[in-house]
Amino acid sequence: MSQTLTPSKLSPSPSFTEITPDSNEFGEFIQETLALTKRLFIQLQRRPSTLIAGIIQPMMWLILFGALFYNAPQGLFGNDLNYAKFLAPGIIVFTAFSGALNAGLPVMFDREFGFLNRLLVAPLSTRYSIVAASTIYIIILSFIQTAVIIAASAVLGAGLPSGLGLAMIALIVFLVVLGMTALSLGLAFALPGHIELIAVIFVTNLPLLFASTALAPLSFMAKWLQVIASLNPLTYAIEPIRYIYFNSSWNLNSIVLETPWTSISFGLVLLILLAFDTLVLLAIQPLLRRRFA
Repeated sequence: MSQTLTPSKLSPSPSFTEITPDSNEFGEFIQETLALTKRLFIQLQRRPSTLIAGIIQPMMWLILFGALFYNAPQGLFGNDLNYAKFLAPGIIVFTAFSGALNAGLPVMFDREFGFLNRLLVAPLSTRYSIVAASTIYIIILSFIQTAVIIAASAVLGAGLPSGLGLAMIALIVFLVVLGMTALSLGLAFALPGHIELIAVIFVTNLPLLFASTALAPLSFMAKWLQVIASLNPLTYAIEPIRYIYFNSSWNLNSIVLETPWTSISFGLVLLILLAFDTLVLLAIQPLLRRRFA
């Protein structure tokens, strides 16, 4: 006598579709990135001094340097403009640059305290979510700082660019932050500890500021410094923003920078910043793959 077998309640349903590990990999990457980004903002909420200092410092630069050159002859910086209007683009870019250069410090402290090892052994869909979260966090902070500086500069007499100008400033800040954050994160994985990373930040921060057009035009500098400033990525971010502040009408063909060897247009400056970001991202790829292996 044959016995009819009835399906067990524990047996899989015929309509059940097996989910492969990579079927929703992008969604998992987004979820992991948002969770890690939220963690960084929770840390910021508990220690808001980072954001407060990041806003107070550029405000002090604007006020003190504006007062320092308050009685400068009219027209000294071109087009009968005051120094506050000349200084504002430099402070915007330098603030974004400084914040991005510090992006590797939280990762470095996670390394030293062992939290990064916990993330590396966690079942993440991709460990690049760690890098993406840090990048998103720094970009958001930079945009907050940039908005405050633009508003403060307007109060101090620098004026306010048009809506399209503000959008272009946001794009330039994004390109600067993206490249420098990637470089800082690469250093965080390459250097042995936070002391070395802080030393690199201190050594490069102010020299890059003074070797750019943030505080003075290119024509004010010695010839050798003009060459260095013309190779400085900060200069290629400052000058288009300054052109937006100085000119109500502009386009991608507008000449924004006169280097010792050639004239550079607005569109070419954007391509140079994009090329810088691409170069940095490609340079840190082998390091990240080795660390995340």
